[in-house]
Amino acid sequence: MLPRFFDSVLQLITRTSTDLPPDVRAAMKTALVSEPGGTRSSQALTIIAQNIDLASDQEGAICQDTGMPTFEVKTPVGANQIWMRQQIREAVAEATRRGKLRPNSVDSITGQNSGDNLGPGTPIVHFEQWERDDVEIRLILKGGGCENTNAQYALPVDLPHLGRADRTLDGVRKCILHAVWNAQGKGCAPGAVGVCIGGDRTSGYTCAKEQLFRTLDDVNPDPRLAALEASIMGTVNDLDIGTMGFGGRVTLIGCKIGALNRLPASFFVSVAYDCWAFRRLGVVLNGVTGAIDGWLYRDPSHPIVPMLDQAGFTRTGREISLTAPLTESAVRSLKVGDVVLVSGPMFTGRDAVHAHLIKHEPPVDLNGAVLYHCGPVVVKEGDRWRVTAAGPTTSIREEPYQGDIIKRYGVRVVIGKGGMGAKTLQAMQEFGAVYLNAIGGAAQFYAQAIRRVDGVSLLEFGTPEAMWHLTVQDFPAIVTMDAHGNSLHKDVEQESASHLSTIGA
Repeated sequence: MLPRFFDSVLQLITRTSTDLPPDVRAAMKTALVSEPGGTRSSQALTIIAQNIDLASDQEGAICQDTGMPTFEVKTPVGANQIWMRQQIREAVAEATRRGKLRPNSVDSITGQNSGDNLGPGTPIVHFEQWERDDVEIRLILKGGGCENTNAQYALPVDLPHLGRADRTLDGVRKCILHAVWNAQGKGCAPGAVGVCIGGDRTSGYTCAKEQLFRTLDDVNPDPRLAALEASIMGTVNDLDIGTMGFGGRVTLIGCKIGALNRLPASFFVSVAYDCWAFRRLGVVLNGVTGAIDGWLYRDPSHPIVPMLDQAGFTRTGREISLTAPLTESAVRSLKVGDVVLVSGPMFTGRDAVHAHLIKHEPPVDLNGAVLYHCGPVVVKEGDRWRVTAAGPTTSIREEPYQGDIIKRYGVRVVIGKGGMGAKTLQAMQEFGAVYLNAIGGAAQFYAQAIRRVDGVSLLEFGTPEAMWHLTVQDFPAIVTMDAHGNSLHKDVEQESASHLSTIGA
């Protein structure tokens, strides 16, 4: 019974996690040359390009958040789908053990991480029969940061900066523009959106995500939807949101729209936002052996063309070196726009750690410390741990806690992506702290800056949510919120809102 099936699925998972498909690479290369050199977005895109090359060369996860694996499987009539589902689950568990997937399956009641990406509802596997003898499997890995920026609108609706969106294609256009604007840097721009017009709330989101299986360079067979996709792509980059929400010329690399019939009482527009780390591949398997007969989205006979033909991130001499633990005066000397290189001890902490610190004393001394919003991919080698992928997670989730943690424990530097809100900004100004924006998705790039793992606390939360004790060397990031009340994120959001009002009219 398809003896090569397991190995083929494992190879698909590994390749999807570590190697962007050619159409996404091409779009990101276009974005790279579109931004003027020396700008924040240009620097961020250079790091992204370097990360894409590193992930492919080292077969490491492009982004540490490998999301919730979603498989679309087409099988011959009569195929044993129960057996195939079990084989897919076992391949997911093995890929997790090998560090190609981060353990992301969490019990929603207890908060316990299964550790192997298996559990009720994970992974997601959708089966469909077709009248062919072979098997087709498509896989998408969509991380939690961009998943949180998904949106669903019920028309008619009044939208900030856009006015009323009616039950028309122009109303749909306004919804898409609003979703992209609302994602800002939290969704790791430049991103792509899959959109569904109609359906019910459940089928609408499913259809929207299915649009992300289309290639970025295809043309919608429905001329009405093709025109809408072209209209969005022709205007959305004028929002000036840019890479990571730093401002810039490229905010979106793709817009794919589908439509379903709806109920008379309902008119939903569902938007599935995906980040630049647009991990989506597929295989066609031999119907007798389960071996890979062909790949979808990529041609293995064509060599991978590197994103960069020269060195990646290079120093300009204007970078500011910071060595933790940090003093208040050192932090207050920084201002928005400064590029810094952080060295010394660094502690990771995301959702579970922040909630824990509100009720319990920290397991380490955080006075003067650097706190990194990161859920790394780690592997254990003997008695020691090694970080294999370590990009930032979306920081806004920690907004209810961050200001209090800065006040209580003397944290001086917070690193993440997408920025934080007014409460954190006020605490930074009052107690002397800064926010550094690392480049979302650049998991291999930042893993190179980690010299060693010194220990781990709160491992009972699972490896992504534990507090990892790291030593880093020249970890690059940009000051986007300083101790003087300035926030690049607030500035870009306000400026892009004015652009939204203009292009959405």
